[in-house]
Amino acid sequence: MRIAILTTSNQWFVEYAKKLNNILTNSDLYHSHEEIYKTYEILFILSYHKIIEDKHLNKNKHNIVIHASSLPQGKGWAPLFWQILEGKNNITFSMFEASSGIDDGHIYMKSTLKLTGNELNQKLREKQANFIMQMCLEFINKYDIYRIPKKQNGEESFYPKRTKKDSELDIGKTLDEQFNLLRIVDNENYPAFFYKNNIKYILKIQEVNDENR
Repeated sequence: MRIAILTTSNQWFVEYAKKLNNILTNSDLYHSHEEIYKTYEILFILSYHKIIEDKHLNKNKHNIVIHASSLPQGKGWAPLFWQILEGKNNITFSMFEASSGIDDGHIYMKSTLKLTGNELNQKLREKQANFIMQMCLEFINKYDIYRIPKKQNGEESFYPKRTKKDSELDIGKTLDEQFNLLRIVDNENYPAFFYKNNIKYILKIQEVNDENR
């Protein structure tokens, strides 16, 4: 079975894409769909941020995307983080066939990631990536079960793109009320912040082992 992995370079999933590439010993790893000249039975498109034209998709038997929501609910951007803000700890991931629409391809499988409610950004990314790799391996190992996708059913919804402004805290609320927002902020790229007396302050969060508590 000829397998390839496609992910955007210089972003959070790259190291996990390399790991998956090593696990799938005969697979190829790409960072641009325009670099792919071979044809594959499976192309895993994981955390890739460019539109892929049909002429490229048509080369392969399966062009597989994994999205952190129960499609057609939660299409769009950063579905994992939006659902954490909604207070959810059981996040359903959908594996589907890539298409020219927005997250509207036919579904191969759905699987649920269970969170504790305490994970911060780095741990969330780690669990998300490992879960995605697990789904990819399950698809390959149980190909006869999953190979025929089913049409999406139900009412669709969309999440907007998150920006640095979405990391703003409300100083009128407690930290406990805003803990889910603190869980998803990135201390370096989009840290939590607030304004007091027209001055902007940045607040960083990390988990520590407090033996003297």
